[in-house]
This record gives sequence, structure tokens and C-alpha cells, in this order.
Amino acid sequence: MSDARRLIVHGRVQGVFYRDWTVDTARSLGVAGWVRNLPDGTVEAHLEGEAQAVERMISAMYDGPPRAQVERIEASEAEAEGLTIFSRR
Repeated sequence: MSDARRLIVHGRVQGVFYRDWTVDTARSLGVAGWVRNLPDGTVEAHLEGEAQAVERMISAMYDGPPRAQVERIEASEAEAEGLTIFSRR
């Protein structure tokens, strides 16, 4: 069963390689989508793929790379975009 989610990640997540880490982790889990910085200091991500893989990715995103400090993640259902890879925007 496939799933798609839109996330807003709050905390110290810019300038700490969070997007690069997200790309590598998503690809390793077989999750497609994208990640980008937002002007307010948060990171936005779109995830799609098998429901279990998407859930594992969201769980991992609470930890992120060593220098990141995730305070909270807002997750909402999203429409699948039919993506086949994970990229940084």
C-alpha cells in the first residue's frame, strides 16, 4: 500500500546537512520525493512510497544528521506526485 506525506520540520535543520542526509536516507529506504529549505528556517519534505517505508523515514527524520536538532515535525496527507527518485530542491 502506498502513502504520500507532506512534512514541515522545525528546529535547527538548516545549515546542518539535513537536506543531504534526508536525500541519502530516503533513497536507502526506497522513498521517493523531495526536500527543500523554507525562508522561515524550517525544512519542507514530500515523501511517497510504501507506507512502511514512509513511516520509517518520518521516524528517522526526528533524529536527522548529528548536528540537527529537530523540535517537531508537522505531517499531513498529500497527493502522490508519481515520483520515482528523491531529490533536493
